[in-house]
Amino acid sequence: MHHCGTLTIDTPRLLLRRFEAGDLMDMLGNWASDPAVQTEYGEPVYSTAQEAEGLLNRYIVGYSSDSFYRWAVIEKDSGRNIGQIAFCRVYEELRTAEIEYCIGTDFQGRGYAGEALSAVIGHIFANTDFQRLEAYHRAENTKSGRVLEKSAMHITDNVERFRQQGITPEGEVCYCIERS
Repeated sequence: MHHCGTLTIDTPRLLLRRFEAGDLMDMLGNWASDPAVQTEYGEPVYSTAQEAEGLLNRYIVGYSSDSFYRWAVIEKDSGRNIGQIAFCRVYEELRTAEIEYCIGTDFQGRGYAGEALSAVIGHIFANTDFQRLEAYHRAENTKSGRVLEKSAMHITDNVERFRQQGITPEGEVCYCIERS
């Protein structure tokens, strides 16, 4: 499979780039320590700089692989790291990846998640041979639901994560987009 790794993506209001050591305090202050973000995102809350630094270092080490896709979401106007978007799972044999994203509470409601998602979809289909991108949200996570509803993705019955686990999604709303 042809991978391109985490290359920088420029959008009108955002810069999507690899995480850097200098992102630590913005990560901690804007989203990684916020239970409202992390709980919806399905990730633990990082309450100390040391905990968040461990997470950040795992991201940075991941960039040694071209099959690792994780972008820091940087708001151009402020230069701050306001969230992230990533492939949390890659199914190489199926040329499929599952997308996850989070945006800090103070930056939500501005269309940033949708802008990042759209940019990643376009970038991946232009630069790799992925055939399908998937995402899902818990039904009660209406903010994430609105992002996916407005995206080029469409509702589907299931996503690969659940298929491989033999699970029928209950309480999750699944989306996908296939290469045209």
